[in-house]
Amino acid sequence: MTTDVRKRPRYIKCVVWDLDHTLWDGILLENAAVTELKPGIRETIVALDERGILHSIASRNDPDIAVAKLTELGIAEYFLHPQISWDNKSASVATIAERLNIGIDTLAFVDDQALERDEVGFAHPEVLCIDAEEAAGLPDRPEFQPKHVTADSRVRRHMYQASIERSTAEDQFSGTNDEFLATLDMRFTISPAGPADIGRAEELVVRTNQLNSTGVMYSAEELAAHADSDDHVLLMAELEDKYGTYGQVGLALAQRGAEQWRLKLLLMSCRVISRGVGTVLLNHVVRLAQADGARLVAEYVPTERNRIMYITYRFAGFTEIGEQDGVTLLAASPAPPPPPPAYLTVQALAAEHRR
Repeated sequence: MTTDVRKRPRYIKCVVWDLDHTLWDGILLENAAVTELKPGIRETIVALDERGILHSIASRNDPDIAVAKLTELGIAEYFLHPQISWDNKSASVATIAERLNIGIDTLAFVDDQALERDEVGFAHPEVLCIDAEEAAGLPDRPEFQPKHVTADSRVRRHMYQASIERSTAEDQFSGTNDEFLATLDMRFTISPAGPADIGRAEELVVRTNQLNSTGVMYSAEELAAHADSDDHVLLMAELEDKYGTYGQVGLALAQRGAEQWRLKLLLMSCRVISRGVGTVLLNHVVRLAQADGARLVAEYVPTERNRIMYITYRFAGFTEIGEQDGVTLLAASPAPPPPPPAYLTVQALAAEHRR
């Protein structure tokens, strides 16, 4: 067995914009007559949004005045967790990555001033820093061209906005975490991957770093072949609640065997890490293997970010049984896994019922 070493392509998940002399000409606090965006900016923001690329702001400005101007220009809704203050922009960029729960290396920072770009680049060398003069050309750059634009991509901003509403409600809730989750009416659907799911499956593989059990880069063609194979099970997981859909948030790929199923890949979007659904998907695969008279053995390959996946396996009762070519093997307990948490309604289709 060899470990897949294909390089993970760099795709930008969020563009962080400066305001003055970047989105518009002039300095807002010195020129209240700012009435329009710079040429090509609106089109760039809309084009990237439609591809599932998010937007935010890191600007030294008066927040009330700046938000009012963004609203007047009709683009305020595009910016998530805008950081408009007098802080260093490197601090603002870090805050945005944290609040979006994405890697800072998936951010691009656009500013007209070389000094500001250098300050961010020095603090965060992983951030792609771009001169504002190049802003209108962002949609043509490969880092801003995801291989697939899926149904989830097109509504990604709306899903994040719904997440902000959930977080606000959670902050205001006075009970326990499980009591709050019970108010959400969460529905988790696990189904075999069909042809329409392959683009999103590959997107999850490319975009997910922390909650990815092996880091192996499966292509769309490989995923489609596994979905059509009687020797493999490829499952997709989708979550929704009263605030709306989270989209397709998880994937599991298992290789069937007479006595042993091998879980080749388990991944879950970081956006649902606090919902406990990763373990629910894992336990579902355990049940499928047990129903087939087999024991589930999971592969785990440590990366710089995915230690939490090892912890997930251990908390789910998996034990290490060895290592093979740098791949840690963990076996599921032979006991039936516990039922899903009471706050979650799970709908699962049998693995052989492909769409």
